[in-house]
Amino acid sequence: MTQPPDFDAAGYVRQAGRRTRMNQREFAAARAVSASTVSRTEAGRTPITLASDRSPLGKRQVAPRRAPGHRSVNTRSALGEHPVASQTSARLTSRTVYAIEMTEPGGPDVLRWTEVPDPRPAAGEVLLDVTATALNRADLQQRQGRYPPPPGASEILGLECSGTVRQLGAGVTGWRIGDEVCALLAGGGYAEQVVVPAGQLMPVPRGLDLYAAAALPEVACTVWSNVVMTAGLHEGDVLLVHGGGSGIGTHAIQVATALGATVAVTAGSAAKLERCRSLGADILIDYTQQDFVDEVRAATDGHGADVVLDNMGAKYLARNVDVLAPDGHLVVIGLQGGRTAELDLATLLSKRASVTATGLRGRPVTGESSKAAVVAAVVANVWPMVADGRVRPIVHTELPVTEAARAHTLLDSADVVGKIVLRVR
Repeated sequence: MTQPPDFDAAGYVRQAGRRTRMNQREFAAARAVSASTVSRTEAGRTPITLASDRSPLGKRQVAPRRAPGHRSVNTRSALGEHPVASQTSARLTSRTVYAIEMTEPGGPDVLRWTEVPDPRPAAGEVLLDVTATALNRADLQQRQGRYPPPPGASEILGLECSGTVRQLGAGVTGWRIGDEVCALLAGGGYAEQVVVPAGQLMPVPRGLDLYAAAALPEVACTVWSNVVMTAGLHEGDVLLVHGGGSGIGTHAIQVATALGATVAVTAGSAAKLERCRSLGADILIDYTQQDFVDEVRAATDGHGADVVLDNMGAKYLARNVDVLAPDGHLVVIGLQGGRTAELDLATLLSKRASVTATGLRGRPVTGESSKAAVVAAVVANVWPMVADGRVRPIVHTELPVTEAARAHTLLDSADVVGKIVLRVR
């Protein structure tokens, strides 16, 4: 049965700017009392079309109303009110918080929108009202029971989000209640609220709204930490990116192009390769028909790739080493092609090359090689590229967070280019 217009799927009613928990009977009584006001409001309401509400084909759509994932014109707290004035530890009464949880490891059908305990920030942490989150392949692996969160991290899926600062834990400086931010997470993004270490917060880049910003933290931190901080890519180098149409791939193409590198990509269809070309890729390789070692060597007069960003692991290990240029660097960030392979060390020695396997989620919060250090480097180096348009988030589609199962199914298909964003508000 279709719910009344102002009674959302999470069980809240909005009246006079407030979002209040009600059952259906209470809602019916409240609506009867204010029927004339509701009638006048509905009669005068105009659907809102936002620039970033687009279908996969880029057509504008009217934003859905009154459900998880609904876009609001004004940034407000989860209670529908403007952020509280206190800048340190606002006194918050316990409220119902909803999140996507797994009933058990399995397919997309195990994901459920359900009540969870409301999170509270500890010292050095910040509580966010989440506006949006974005999918990553790690979410699919965690759902299947193959990628547990680090010790102490939230069991809720979601490695990045955007939102508004709601509460500051003790000792947090540099942020204020009501600030719009995006964040790198160890977990917890598929929820109405999440607690984040302060060092993993980032300001929303100039020119982006909160929905587009939700698609950036994980890809930006992954690409910059591996391609630049680890492998040292610089102007004039050749970068080979496997999975050029992925969220990481589409971001890496733009960052490397902005740095003045030549970019080679692999992808599995002509449409994806054309999208990569439009983002700045120079060498396009269809891995279903072409050998990337031969293609990169031919396009670089035998030089090869100075840096390889690899998401396949074992399946591509030997050929990735073969394609490396002298003093080249292979960075393995995924194991989609398996975890065990044989490596010819003689080839590696002859090229003075190196192989590094890195992860982002399990890094320490602070200190050397920490997530805070990566985040700071991204804000200093990548955010200016976003602000001036050299780099932009590539969003395939946006869905309400209650459709997380559908989003997981879509990401597991071969049809996605860039990121899938889940709207929480």
